[in-house]
Amino acid sequence: MTRYGLGRVAAATAVALATAVGATVSLAAPGVAATGVGAPGVAATVAPGQHGNPVEGVWRMDGYGLVAVVAGDRLTTYDVTAHSCVPGWIVADRRGAPGPDGTTRFVIDNNALTLTPQGTGALIQREEGAAGTRTLNRLDALPALCTRPAPNDPLSVFDRFAETFAENYPFFAAKRIDWPARCAEERWKIGPTTTPDELQQAFVRLLEPLGDAHTSLARVTDRPHGVFYGRRPGTERPTEADLARAREAVAAQLVGPVRTFGAGRLTVGHLPDGLRYLRVDSFNSYADGFFAAQTEELDRALDALLADPDRIAGLVVDVRVNGGGSDVLGLQIASRLTDRPYVAYRKVARDDPSDPTRYTRPQPITVQPSGGTHFTGPVALLTSSASVSAAETFTQALMGRSPHVVRIGQNTQGVFSDVMIKTLSPDFMVALPNEKFLTRRGTSFDGPGIPPDIRTPVFTPDELAGLRDSALSTARRVLTEDAQGDTRGDQGEQ
Repeated sequence: MTRYGLGRVAAATAVALATAVGATVSLAAPGVAATGVGAPGVAATVAPGQHGNPVEGVWRMDGYGLVAVVAGDRLTTYDVTAHSCVPGWIVADRRGAPGPDGTTRFVIDNNALTLTPQGTGALIQREEGAAGTRTLNRLDALPALCTRPAPNDPLSVFDRFAETFAENYPFFAAKRIDWPARCAEERWKIGPTTTPDELQQAFVRLLEPLGDAHTSLARVTDRPHGVFYGRRPGTERPTEADLARAREAVAAQLVGPVRTFGAGRLTVGHLPDGLRYLRVDSFNSYADGFFAAQTEELDRALDALLADPDRIAGLVVDVRVNGGGSDVLGLQIASRLTDRPYVAYRKVARDDPSDPTRYTRPQPITVQPSGGTHFTGPVALLTSSASVSAAETFTQALMGRSPHVVRIGQNTQGVFSDVMIKTLSPDFMVALPNEKFLTRRGTSFDGPGIPPDIRTPVFTPDELAGLRDSALSTARRVLTEDAQGDTRGDQGEQ
């Protein structure tokens, strides 16, 4: 999965925190000292339009526990709770001149976002590669907590961790977790002599029962390095040996040449009986450069997949080992599989720190038919517990398609939200979700994941030993024997 503290994608630079493999985090926020996290060097008040740009000023995001400051050509962030404020890890620089409406683009590494004024009191943030927008409201000045160094003694750091989750995590009730009680059990063990290792152990004891693959913990030395990654109970990440055997099992059923795109993360092939096969191992890192390069490479793969569409009897899409990435890339695939727009899902985020039942207004995210080649015939989707994050929002996006996309395999992992990356201290960073991706009925699949229509073994020892792939074999049978499919779709649940 890849996530951004202001949105979704730029945490590709923070993947050492949020995933088991990855690159370094750009910890550019100044003022971090051994004895405390200080405020970045910005004035407590930034006048709107101080340098002729209406996005300048101090802004609080609706939800997400974040305050942003735009001063001159730089955007900096603070991670805030009711009793704490520390500089966030994001420091982005303006790129180019503001547009006629004041829209200003900021970049961090190869990721970009825009801020667009809505009158004088609000901004709309759009991130390249993220589905939807976020709202920021103007503040007169930095919150007082943000104008002085935050304490970093062990108890203060523990309380910051506990409060960050208490104010943002959406699933305590669904998972029957009494967070205040669990934190109280750990808090009494924390004192002035508590070591970072002991603090880490306390954090892990609190995170493990959540069973949430969108929670993770990092220690910070010269850069963050992950020390804990959540996972739904009873699920495991396939090993490299498992993946190699699984690819062999798939290859045994493919016919004709196989083409790869996106640095090997996209595989296009043919199956017998006029079926086509697309494996998507990730929804990011297809190409170097900004997000447009990702979409262009994905289009190349989709053009190859859908060449001669009249000769395609059915399509198998395989996301069984997809760890996530950009929701937009999933929507891009969905846009090639429909000739009508429909709602993929509705996003909400916790936006009241003291009331876990309060969320932002639902934001519908739609699938819009692409201008490229379409395929509107039968589709089967292969999923497993290793289908994570953006692989799951993609799965949910296909639930509204008609004809119905037949899901085969196992439940997905059960994590959908964008991930917030929060600085706790000079020693620790943590990642957590704060959103729900809702169906039309207002429910989410967080926790158990999206179930298949047809349950089959996926990458079991017996399957791998025999180079069998029951899910793919079942998909072939469904698409050839039931070519007409179920045209009802999942509209009632979307």
